[in-house]
Amino acid sequence: MTEPSTPALASGTVTVRADADTVYAAVTDLDRLADFADEAHTMRWTSGSSAGVGATFVGSNRNGLHRWSTTCTVTDADPGRAFAFDVAYGPVSIPIAHWRYDVEQSSDGTVVTERMWDRRPGWFVGIGGLATGVRDRATANTANIAATLDRLRQSVDRV
Repeated sequence: MTEPSTPALASGTVTVRADADTVYAAVTDLDRLADFADEAHTMRWTSGSSAGVGATFVGSNRNGLHRWSTTCTVTDADPGRAFAFDVAYGPVSIPIAHWRYDVEQSSDGTVVTERMWDRRPGWFVGIGGLATGVRDRATANTANIAATLDRLRQSVDRV
């Protein structure tokens, strides 16, 4: 598994009443993942048709009137355990973020941890804030992750 060596900028954890394979299937289904997320509006595979290391997808994002698209490359795809991808912007692929979902079976269900690392170069931080309408990415993504994980939990929880 690949993971940045620096601490995540934002993260959250939830325990769901579903098995790890069900949770993994939910976070690797791009239509469902976009439904769970706050900023991601749509996601579609551009190479490959499912989660596999090296597969790419385009994410169309929105925040109020702000709209932007990113290209994502899967870096980890370990069924029932982890799904991660790098996010880049524009024709020169400016690094933006690394997102990771860790899935771990427990006696209470499955523990899901979502984390995001900010990979933007310093010169791009202000531009990114203007383009997305988000100046404080750490606060915004911490709230977005909490909402995403809550929607995931509601979707996969078994009574």
